[in-house]
Amino acid sequence: MTPMKLYSAARSSASFRVRIALNLKSVPFEYVPVVLNKNEQFQDAFRQLNPAELVPVLVDGERQLTQSLAIIEYLEERFPQPPLLPHDAELRAYVRAAALSIACEIHPLNNLRVLRYLVRDLALSDEQKNGWYRHWVEQGLAQLEAWLVATGRSGRYVLGDQLTLADVLVVPQIFNARRFDCRLDHVPTIMRIFDACMELPAFEGARPEKQVDFA
Repeated sequence: MTPMKLYSAARSSASFRVRIALNLKSVPFEYVPVVLNKNEQFQDAFRQLNPAELVPVLVDGERQLTQSLAIIEYLEERFPQPPLLPHDAELRAYVRAAALSIACEIHPLNNLRVLRYLVRDLALSDEQKNGWYRHWVEQGLAQLEAWLVATGRSGRYVLGDQLTLADVLVVPQIFNARRFDCRLDHVPTIMRIFDACMELPAFEGARPEKQVDFA
């Protein structure tokens, strides 16, 4: 079987998520770097893969897949073991809610194109841009922390001792939060989950510093 190709950027949290999922499911893939700081996402060759000019893109034979959560659920259906979504419908909703709180509420406000817009179009200083980043990340993580505590379902991971899609989303967001010096002492549950995940080779091997395009 021809290995899948993952068009990825080392520091992209969306790419990071897919790398983790591929590793967890032991799916071999070819890593194809897309250097965002050199604007390779805007080149015609990449636009043909994804007109939205965003990473990641997973190429599986004739299939070209975009959006990290859609890619991960595709992998879940193609390679059901180990499962990243529980069988129970209510617990699946819980896991997806945790994942989407990051993917839909936190990450979009701090994506690279948003940060570039703040500087280039709104003329914010780097200090103001970083303040924007820290505000939304710290607030979003605090809200997720409160929700995890209120639901009472977390344990070693977001769902007890079962590793799920939600954990795949948590780890890259914490990497980004640390990169921008966000406060994290107010989210002890999330940080406990992060530390547990980083003990696993699938997460460790997917980290940005271990990718060929890390800079």
